[in-house]
Amino acid sequence: MANKLKSFDNRLPAYLRLRDELAARIAASEWTAEQPLPSDNALARDHGLSVGTVRKAVQQLVDEGLLERRQGTGTFLRKPAFDATLFRFFQARDANSDASIPSSRLISRVRTHAPAHVAKALGTDDVIRIERLRYLSEQPFLSEELFIPYATFAGFESMPETDVGPLLYPVYLDRFGVFVNRAEDEVRFGAADPATAKRLGIAPNDPIAVIERTAFTVAGEPIEWRIASGRADSFRYRSRIG
Repeated sequence: MANKLKSFDNRLPAYLRLRDELAARIAASEWTAEQPLPSDNALARDHGLSVGTVRKAVQQLVDEGLLERRQGTGTFLRKPAFDATLFRFFQARDANSDASIPSSRLISRVRTHAPAHVAKALGTDDVIRIERLRYLSEQPFLSEELFIPYATFAGFESMPETDVGPLLYPVYLDRFGVFVNRAEDEVRFGAADPATAKRLGIAPNDPIAVIERTAFTVAGEPIEWRIASGRADSFRYRSRIG
């Protein structure tokens, strides 16, 4: 193990080479979300590095959102929760004005051929298409259509609905060993088609906010494409500059 860093760019400082190695091992699903990484002392011993160098490498991954330190228990993969970041665009609050994660109702899950633009984004047209509706205080909140590569997520289409839950990225990690590292969102406005309007309880052609998202693994592989549509009158956008 001590020679493993030699396979990475020797021009980089040792802590960055260790960071790259650990990221590669995370991408290869070497650890589960509930399995701690080796201790800093163990990593230092195995790689012939100082504990300070190891801590610097691990902190880099903590800062990037891949790992989290748990007091008294060790260092773990940080369970991804990018699902919830969609709600920052909308008024995701219940009747008591408390921030809340909306509930989810699966409408369909089926293996199919992806539309051309989705196939281009994911690099395959063999996908599982997921439709679901999000609710807040029992009111329709977001209508979502998602596509994930069948080769990676075979079996998702037949999982019991009770095993899916409101957030998908933790399911990707726990059941399929796929760690979502980052996501890119594109926001636009449009008019509700009849199906979306019916799900959201609005009239056809009413204005909606549309968020297109591509999610990526640690290795930069596109792993999910989704489109989420919500009522335009509940849309909010806030940007902090400086």
